[in-house]
Amino acid sequence: MHRLTLHNGLRTVLDPRPSALVTEIAVHYHVGYRSEPAGRSGFAHLFEHLMFQGSENVGRADHHRIVNASGGVANAATHPDHTEYFQAVPPRALERVLFLEADRMRGPRLTEESLRTQIEVIKEEIRLNVTNKPYGGFPWPLLPQVLYREFANAHDGYGHFADLERATVEEAEDFFAAHYAPGNAVLTLTGRFDPERVAALVDRHFGDLPGRPGAARPRQTEPAPETDRHGTHHDPFAPLPAVAVGYRLPDPAAEQRAYLAHVLLARLLGHRLRGALVDGSGAAASVRTHCGFFGPFQAHFPDTFGVSVTHRQPYSVEQVLDAVDRELEELAGRGPDPGHLRQAGARANREILRAHDTLLTRVRNAGAYEVLHGRAELVDEFSGLLLTLDSLDISRAAEHLAGQRRGVLTLVPGGLR
Repeated sequence: MHRLTLHNGLRTVLDPRPSALVTEIAVHYHVGYRSEPAGRSGFAHLFEHLMFQGSENVGRADHHRIVNASGGVANAATHPDHTEYFQAVPPRALERVLFLEADRMRGPRLTEESLRTQIEVIKEEIRLNVTNKPYGGFPWPLLPQVLYREFANAHDGYGHFADLERATVEEAEDFFAAHYAPGNAVLTLTGRFDPERVAALVDRHFGDLPGRPGAARPRQTEPAPETDRHGTHHDPFAPLPAVAVGYRLPDPAAEQRAYLAHVLLARLLGHRLRGALVDGSGAAASVRTHCGFFGPFQAHFPDTFGVSVTHRQPYSVEQVLDAVDRELEELAGRGPDPGHLRQAGARANREILRAHDTLLTRVRNAGAYEVLHGRAELVDEFSGLLLTLDSLDISRAAEHLAGQRRGVLTLVPGGLR
């Protein structure tokens, strides 16, 4: 990989893959929904939508039209601590996309009409993906509200309708000025391109943008829970009850090896719980474990290790929690079976390598790792780091979770209200 930094602070990561047939371009801004002010939940996601509503030289909604007409695709996503905009295009369209990204980094066209339209679009997105969908809000975005107390960590990143409806054009302008600065962004390219030519194109299109740093990040640290915290969610569309358990992960920056051990622990614990609850007793219909709501290394500290179980009646939440505790204590006390550990490491290695064979995933993760951790190379290093872990690392990770107070979210299906 090659890096260059423009005088205005924009960092660029070049990851040429000469045999590729396409070029992937991503811009990651170091701002996500944890930087929203209190009373403005959902604003970062709303602003992501507004970035597609035109800029000085690009018409409203023309970004998608131009990329699609070039034979490519474009999309965006808002995460806890970053927002990403990404495209996959034929190499001949590379400069066109750099122009589009530079034009909206210079300043999006923010109007009352676009703001009101996108608020309605997002409200419909929430209805479709969360409120009118079985298990739509489970466990994200509901579990953080149980596990955390600081607004940055606990609030709903999709946003409440009342908060969204209060948004103004002036607030959008302030949000852009505070966070969408060249010094708060990373431009990443992977796929087929000539690095020297791209370096010249980046300077041509982004070099005249005025340098601005990003605003200071809000407070995110908070004490771990001293007692278990509980919440209940009524889901009128869910056919079965469910429970989600959230634990605090180690800091991926300060405790990387311990953090990585939790990545493998998620796989081992999920395997054991499925064996006990799905294949064994038949108490559960499904088990899911995860390291981070958006995947490993996709957020700053604090982030969440989660276990979600959809269970059958008459099995209770307490029986599911007992099973989780039992498996964690077993892993903490005896460690994983060496064969199971090797299998978990090999499967994780294979899945990570396969995911990064898809260049769009590679550019998205490289940009996220660079903007969050200053290490785009994690796309190549991540799978190998997992293979360095041993049984003691996994035991310590299980002990870390078993000793924590946790957040427990109980889902009550509609028929049981």
